[in-house]
Amino acid sequence: MTFELCKLAKIKIVGFTSTVVKFINMNISIGNDHAGPDYKQAIVNHLKAKGHTLTNYGTDSTDSVDYPDFVHPVAKDVNDKKVDFGILICGSANGVAMTANKYKNVRAGVCWTNEITELTRLHNDANIICIPARFTSIPQTIKMVDTFLETEFEGGRHQTRVDKISVSC
Repeated sequence: MTFELCKLAKIKIVGFTSTVVKFINMNISIGNDHAGPDYKQAIVNHLKAKGHTLTNYGTDSTDSVDYPDFVHPVAKDVNDKKVDFGILICGSANGVAMTANKYKNVRAGVCWTNEITELTRLHNDANIICIPARFTSIPQTIKMVDTFLETEFEGGRHQTRVDKISVSC
């Protein structure tokens, strides 16, 4: 996103490096299954402290649930551009990513390291981060979420590739 677009959208930029832009007052939807209530709560507390607005579609229980029930509202919000980004958490993150990626305007990426997270935004313009709670720690997850929200899509040759992702059947 360029500075000109930020001005038009009335987005306040609080910091900038070559690949990282820090935006404030983002609207974010979050959802999780039974593997992620502690992760979700830590992320929600962290992001609210930074001034972001969150819509919570996740469970607060560790009782077994069906992850698609918590994915669809997040993916719909992102697909319909009601929010800036989505966050999904489950045991492996694969099921939530598969479900979210059924939506035309969603690019959900499974992230388990900070480097993967950065590349998911830089090269794929992901708009939902999918976190595998059984394979990451909460501090690691907080860092990944910050990286995800602060990394700008690189565009260029990657835009051509992203444009080829969605299909209409």
